[in-house]
Amino acid sequence: MEKEAFNIRVGYGKKEVTLTILKEKDYYKVIYFGGIMGAVRHERNEWVLMKTTEIPAGDLPIYTPELKGERLEIVFDEHTARAIGKEIEHLID
Repeated sequence: MEKEAFNIRVGYGKKEVTLTILKEKDYYKVIYFGGIMGAVRHERNEWVLMKTTEIPAGDLPIYTPELKGERLEIVFDEHTARAIGKEIEHLID
């Protein structure tokens, strides 16, 4: 069975960024520009950050920031993980 991906938009600084979310068994992979930034998991009523080393990449490479690109370079930290989790909650409820 193929997993369904969906997109969310989250604020980042003064801008918004679109991220692709891929549901796994007990967490959600966060994909940006074709690479896996990391993942979030809902634990004890909060969204927690998972490092890329904790999740299998599968067919996708690990996301690496590109300083010369036109895309917004995101820091995937606890704050960003909570914002992503809140957007996921809105879509799955």
